[in-house]
Amino acid sequence: MQWETTLKDGMVNDSNAEPEITSNGIYVRLLQAKPIPLDITLNCQPGEVLALVGPSGSGKTTVLRAIAGLHRSEQGIVRCQGEVWQDSSRHLFLAPYQRTVGMVFQNYALFPHLTAIQNVQEGLAHLPKQDRSDRAKEILSRVHLKGLEDRYPNALSGGQQQRVAVARALAREPIVLLLDEPFSAVDQVTRRRLYRELAELRRTLSMPVILVTHDLEEATRLADRLCILHKGVTLQTGTPLEVAARPVSATVARLMDQQNLFVATVINHDLHAQKTLIRWRGLILEAKHQPDYAPEEKVCWMIQPANVLLHRRHRHSNGERENPLSGIVTGYTTLSEYAIAQVVCDALANIVITLTLPIHVARRNDLALGERVKISLLAEAIHLMPYERLRGDKSVNVVD
Repeated sequence: MQWETTLKDGMVNDSNAEPEITSNGIYVRLLQAKPIPLDITLNCQPGEVLALVGPSGSGKTTVLRAIAGLHRSEQGIVRCQGEVWQDSSRHLFLAPYQRTVGMVFQNYALFPHLTAIQNVQEGLAHLPKQDRSDRAKEILSRVHLKGLEDRYPNALSGGQQQRVAVARALAREPIVLLLDEPFSAVDQVTRRRLYRELAELRRTLSMPVILVTHDLEEATRLADRLCILHKGVTLQTGTPLEVAARPVSATVARLMDQQNLFVATVINHDLHAQKTLIRWRGLILEAKHQPDYAPEEKVCWMIQPANVLLHRRHRHSNGERENPLSGIVTGYTTLSEYAIAQVVCDALANIVITLTLPIHVARRNDLALGERVKISLLAEAIHLMPYERLRGDKSVNVVD
C-alpha cells in the first residue's frame, strides 16, 4: 500500500511508503487537511504509557477519538494488537462498537442513576448476566473501591468517581486504554494518589496506554515516552528525559517549558576536544561536540536549569571552569525540595539565566534576592537546534 502523496488544499505527505508496523501494540498514522490539518504518527507497545503533550488545538483528543472510532481522518491507519481498525487504502473503518477500546474521560461520564457496580456492569455486556456482578466487584476491588459498590456517583468523591470510570473502561477487557485528561478534575492531593494507583495498576496491564495531558509534570511522572504535538503535527517522540534534554527544535523546547532558550552562532568544532564553540552576545561558549551545524551558522541553543552550576561560596570545583558567568539574583522561589533562581548576568543585554538546585544547596550558599553569584553553564548540557526566530516570545528568556 502507498500513501497518496498529496491531499486537498496542498497538504503534502513526505512518506510514500507505509512504515514497518508490527502486530504488537498500537500504531496510528493520521493525515488530513480538514477540518483541522493532521500529520500524526505514533506507536505504543503493550505495557507502555505514551503521553500526548501539546497546547490546546494540537490534535491530542482527536487522536484518541480516531483510535476509538469517533473520528475518521481523510487518510489513516489504526492497527492495535494485530487488529486493523482503519486502513483508508482499503476503505476499511470499524465502528466504535467493533473496537475493543477502554476510554476514560475528563468528566468521568458515569451514569448518575446507576451505582458504581452497575456502571461497571455496563462494560460487561460480553459476559453472561449471571457472571457480571462478581466480575464487576473484582474490578472495583482492583481499583481500591471495595465496599463502595452500591454508592451512586453523587455519593462518591472525585477521585472515587475517576476510579469507577477506570474500572468501567477495564471491564470491556480492552486491548488499548485511552486516558483523556483523567486527573484534571480532582484536587492535587487526590491526583497524586491516583498517580500512584495508576503506576501500580499499569504493572498488571498487558496493553498500550495512551494518556492525553496538558500537565508536563504529570506526563513526565507517568509516561514511558512523550509524543509532542503542535498544530496537528507530531514534532518529537522520546523518553521524558530525552525530549527535555535534547528537543529537536526550539518549538519543542518551548512546549517543554525550557526557560534557558537563546540564539547564537557556531564558531567552529574541535574534534580532538569533542567541543563545539558558539558565539553568544559577545561571549564564547563551549558546548558538547555537535558537528551537524556549520561554522557561521546561526542556531538556537538551550541548557536545562538543573545543568547550570552554582559556584560554592567557600570551595572551588573543576566545573567552575566551564562557561563561567557572574550576575545578580533577581528572582528566587522555592518549590517543594527545590529552589529556582533567575540570575541577570548582563543587565544591558538582558541576559537572564534560570537555574534549579536542591533547596539545601541554595541555603548552604546563602542564595537570596540581590546576592551576587557566579555560575557555570555545563558544556555537555548545552544543546544546539536549528535556528528559529525567537524575538517577541515572552514565554522564554530570548536573546537574539
